[in-house]
Amino acid sequence: MKVAKLLFINGECRHERNDENLDYQKAQLVIGYGARHLIENNDFYFQLKEKFPNAEIALSSSSGEIFCNEVYDNTVTVTIISFSTSHIKTSQINIEDFPNSYKAGKTLMAKLPKENLKWVFVLSDGSRVNGSQLVQGLNAGRPDHVLISGGLAGDGDKFEKTAVGLNQVPASNQIVAIGFYGENLELSHASYGGWESFGLERTVTRSHHNILYEIDHKNALDLYKKYLGKYAEELPGSALLFPLSLKSDDDSSPVVRTILSINEKDNMMVFAGDLPEGSKVRFMKANMDRLIDAANDAASECLKISHNKPKMGIIVSCVGRKLVLGDRTVEEVEMVRDVLGSDTIITGFYSYGEISPLKPFDDCVLHNQTITITTVNETE
Repeated sequence: MKVAKLLFINGECRHERNDENLDYQKAQLVIGYGARHLIENNDFYFQLKEKFPNAEIALSSSSGEIFCNEVYDNTVTVTIISFSTSHIKTSQINIEDFPNSYKAGKTLMAKLPKENLKWVFVLSDGSRVNGSQLVQGLNAGRPDHVLISGGLAGDGDKFEKTAVGLNQVPASNQIVAIGFYGENLELSHASYGGWESFGLERTVTRSHHNILYEIDHKNALDLYKKYLGKYAEELPGSALLFPLSLKSDDDSSPVVRTILSINEKDNMMVFAGDLPEGSKVRFMKANMDRLIDAANDAASECLKISHNKPKMGIIVSCVGRKLVLGDRTVEEVEMVRDVLGSDTIITGFYSYGEISPLKPFDDCVLHNQTITITTVNETE
């Protein structure tokens, strides 16, 4: 397995890392993450197609790009992969062709052959797809022990629209799946948040998909403002500092849900993932050091699963973490690099939602405000 990386600034390749002399003519896969206005450019896609004529090319808009151990904005980072014995298959769907995101996810998985399938990496529109339903559909078609990870495309901090594309110029409404096949593939994954829970565990008593109305039969927005105290005056911006911890049942592990917006008139809150009625929630708050420590925990967990040093680590972290951490954002990437080691190639992007299992090689889950890592290696 060989991996190379390129960083494009203003549409031009400014940095190239191809230490293993990967033959671009024989590259099997190219994955790019970047600012929407750059990857939606026809010329950029055809530039990649000319440079990598035999590769499958998957592109996604992002809210920040990871190149080596740096975090960039308004760039495109491109990862090029060539396997020795493994191979890939790809599929793409348009969410508008389906009645809901569950059916879309299930169909996306059905398009991939299942024999020797080890890993499915998903890049999805992050504005028009219900991520919670999407992962349920993906899981419905997932064979046992097949890893599913990935993320929802970003759009900086604008939240206007996102774009994804497979072997074409990226556009809205698209969902892409890349299936990785081969007995020699070695994978690991982890997902951590680092947020601190506080207050009592409460029950969602009225909701509709990702819209929350009541907690413990009380207006959720009023209760939320009470817990925020002085930060309530800074809503909706301060909501990033106070996500919710969600447990769908007593036996499940908690996931984090980010608040996207609030509606004072209708007394409701809109989240980046579903909050089913009957689920348990707790308020959470940011602790900068613990957020960065979560990157250490995620990378360390990957090393526990891997038998060999990973060749590549893909970070999908949340735009909410990036906005909260500010100038310290790069520290979580540096933490991953320190744990995985300088020989592991680091790439990835900041997303509107992260897809990764909670337990090793279990069903995938939609996360918010977390850092997820997937590592891959091809053994001899």
